Amino acid sequence: MLKLNTIVLAFVTICIFSLNSFAQSKKSKKVNNRDTVKIVPKSEWKGVEGRPYKQHVPVKITVHHEGGKLLTVNDDAKQRLKNIQTWGMGPDRKWADVPYHLLITPDGTVLEGRNPLTVGETNTEYDPTGHLLICFLGNYNEQKLDEKLLKVLTDLLVDQCIKYNIPATEISTHRDHSKQTTCPGDDIYSYFSNGFIVKEVEKGLKERN
Repeated sequence: MLKLNTIVLAFVTICIFSLNSFAQSKKSKKVNNRDTVKIVPKSEWKGVEGRPYKQHVPVKITVHHEGGKLLTVNDDAKQRLKNIQTWGMGPDRKWADVPYHLLITPDGTVLEGRNPLTVGETNTEYDPTGHLLICFLGNYNEQKLDEKLLKVLTDLLVDQCIKYNIPATEISTHRDHSKQTTCPGDDIYSYFSNGFIVKEVEKGLKERN
């Protein structure tokens, strides 16, 4: 009887240990998959609700720049985005919303744009269905990324890759899908053409998973 009790106790101990390990594993995974980059909601830049449009699930990520006038950290990036939305939804374009899903300002703030489950829009010939569109506000043919912006970009990419189960190899830029543009600007593109961004995202994914 004593031997049986010892066996039962050992079995119960193993079960409890296994359940605790499983719970800790799930908790750790949940923490690792949590967004690391804060996304400022539309309400904070006074964006309006988008109109109904085609739905999709992102399977790749495409990086853009706005490509308008140079935008510095001292400029009002939220007003710039509000102006883009007003123009895009107006009679010139008749778009459903601001064309991009997430937007990065020169100081590294990330602003919410179009619903990620709604297809984005473009002035060029590529079909953005399936693309999560991340856009830098400003003109990166004229301005440059600094270390902070590079870190924000790579962290945001890791977050979105985890959220939508997108591999790092499916990250690219607007000009990789269109012959009609130099977007996202020569400075941003240089970090893609030399493989830096994909390598950093792969490293981030490995650390998080």
